[in-house]
Amino acid sequence: MAFQAEHVHRMKQWRNSLNRDERWCVLISADPDAMASALALKRLMHGKVRQVDIMRINEVTRPDNLAMIRYLRIPVRTWQPEKLTQYQHFAMVDSQPCHNHAFDGLTFACIIDHHPQTDLGTSLTKDGLCDIRPSLGATSSMMARYLQALRIKPGPLLATALLYGIRTDTAAFARSGGEKDLRAYQWLSQQADTSLLQRIIRSEYLRAWLPIFSRAFRNLRDCRGGALVNLNEVDSADLLVAIADFFTKVHGLKWIAVSGVVSKTVIVIFRGDGGRDIGRLADACFYDVGTAGGHRSMGRAEFPLTSVPANVKAGDFVYQRLLSRKLRPISAAAVQE
Repeated sequence: MAFQAEHVHRMKQWRNSLNRDERWCVLISADPDAMASALALKRLMHGKVRQVDIMRINEVTRPDNLAMIRYLRIPVRTWQPEKLTQYQHFAMVDSQPCHNHAFDGLTFACIIDHHPQTDLGTSLTKDGLCDIRPSLGATSSMMARYLQALRIKPGPLLATALLYGIRTDTAAFARSGGEKDLRAYQWLSQQADTSLLQRIIRSEYLRAWLPIFSRAFRNLRDCRGGALVNLNEVDSADLLVAIADFFTKVHGLKWIAVSGVVSKTVIVIFRGDGGRDIGRLADACFYDVGTAGGHRSMGRAEFPLTSVPANVKAGDFVYQRLLSRKLRPISAAAVQE
């Protein structure tokens, strides 16, 4: 409790130091947790500064994220570097400066995140607010704690956004999250619009994806206790994620790998039932051609299309890798762990 009180005290001091004439930009890599946290920070800064804009460095394509923006009226816009001079200060939530090259060269006066802390270097201003707590399952939980401690009651739209942020980052508490996340979730549930929440949760697929789902059903191939679906070229990795998540609901399917080519990059999304470490499977199959890894029940691999031998289809290359999977040398694996 003392540790939490210290953070709240620092937030109060930081808010009191804000200048009413300043324009702020909250820069995010947009996902539910980031968008909800940015919206909460905007609420915390209301009346303290002249303007707070929420900007995203990435495209939003997932149906649930699009539904979240629409139903909860989240004012998020695309970041354009030429707008740099329009703002006196920048803030960041649910991320850290080294997480994306789009953040390079920017100095932040506020960083709030729940991921493991990295070297911030000179990216944080001397008097900036920095609150990084990997022990929590979502940044939305941190923002809810701030609102509650400062006696700021969130409106239904903000409460619903934070609720969904916690839900997605913890996988409804199936993947992560602890008592503090649960308390934040319970408090927000009293303020949220549950009907809107359900509409967002149900927005899992785009109608344009349905023919590709049909292709996935036809291309399903068994592979060493699991299965592989190859979709060739697709517009977005989000489609691969949606299809992989769908197949996790098929009874008896221990794990699934869904591969596709996005802008000349082969992406493989892994999902499993927890019976085996899927992150290590991804790493074992593709560590030498690109980046790969993940958690026990989910993983991802990415490598350039040029890594696939000539006259071999990307899907066949992925299939052969899954069948043979030459394990990473023990010494390297031990270092990684």
